[in-house]
Amino acid sequence: MSSRSLGNIIADSLQLSVGYAERLLRDVPADQACRFARVNGVAVESNHPAFIYGHLSLYAPKVLWQLSAPSPTIPTHFENLFSKDATCRDEPDLYPPFDEITAFFFEGHRMLAGALRSTTNETFDKPNPAGGTMAERFPTLGSVQTFYCGGHIMMHLGQMSAWRRMMGLGNA
Repeated sequence: MSSRSLGNIIADSLQLSVGYAERLLRDVPADQACRFARVNGVAVESNHPAFIYGHLSLYAPKVLWQLSAPSPTIPTHFENLFSKDATCRDEPDLYPPFDEITAFFFEGHRMLAGALRSTTNETFDKPNPAGGTMAERFPTLGSVQTFYCGGHIMMHLGQMSAWRRMMGLGNA
């Protein structure tokens, strides 16, 4: 049995998640991507597609930076709109065009998948530079990147799946 690097293992999970993220976009009307889902005319305060993809788009550059790999520059307005501390709003004029958000998401994650595959296991053994609670939960670069490229992205894609169903778009 051949051995595979941790970077390849993480990238496998990431690529599955990114493929799912692409499928979830099927039939999503761009004019609804910045709106809360509505069920029987009532808005459901849950993250909408623009917020989900915008939020997730911030993490590929951060992971790339932690791996000392080239990364796309995060648009300055993305940090304020999509950070972990931002609140998703049902205000379409607040957000950049949805195709800009998704293009940045996919660009960063394509770069990340390649970088992960070329990262040494020794790099993943380094301490998580985040400090605080994140470093307590995920003490190494390998553990935190496994979370960001697996659990974190799929958690938010679950929100996207729920939004699709509430909007009558069905599963992906």
